Amino acid sequence: MSSFQIRLAVEKLGKGGIIACPTESVYGLSCDPLNQAAIERLLALKQRPDTKGFILIACSIEQLEPFVTIPDRRRAEIEQGWPGPITWVLPAREGLPAWIGGGRDSIAARVTAHPIMAEICALYGGCLVSTSANLSGLPPARNPAQVRKQFDDLLDMILGGKLGGLARPTPIRDAVSGKFIRR
Repeated sequence: MSSFQIRLAVEKLGKGGIIACPTESVYGLSCDPLNQAAIERLLALKQRPDTKGFILIACSIEQLEPFVTIPDRRRAEIEQGWPGPITWVLPAREGLPAWIGGGRDSIAARVTAHPIMAEICALYGGCLVSTSANLSGLPPARNPAQVRKQFDDLLDMILGGKLGGLARPTPIRDAVSGKFIRR
C-alpha cells in the first residue's frame, strides 16, 4: 500500500467520501461518523436500516474519547486488548448523532491493529465508521474483487491490501456487563 493511496483515501474521507479497505477479518466500508450525508449514502449503499448503528474504528483510545466513555472497572482489560481485534460496546457520550449507535446509548468501538486502517485513522485525525463491505444479508467481502462485485463503482475508493488474519469478524463484548455479544 503506497502512502499516496492512503493520503488519497484520507482526502476522499475528508470530502464526505466512502472508502473500502481491509480490516482484521473482512473488507470494511468507512466514512466520517459525523458526516450525515456520508452516513445516509452508506446506509443506502448497504441497504441497511439506520437502527443497527455502526462500529467506530480508531488508531488510539484518544480518538474514541469524544464518542464513548470506558467504564473504570473494564479500562485495564480494554486497554490490554487494544490495539487489537476486539470490539467493545461502550457507553456513548451525550449529544452525538443517533445514527452512530443506531439510537442506543452505546457505541461499538475498536482500536485497530490493522496497519492500513490505523494509518488512515492517524492521518485523518479521528475515528471512522467501519462496517463490513457487503449488502445487508450477503457475506462480507474479503478482497477488492468481491467489493467491486457488490458495489460496482459506487464507492469513492477501494484500497487493496491483506486482511489482518482473522477468519471471522471481530468478537464484540459489552463493556458494562463483560458479556460477549459476538464471539
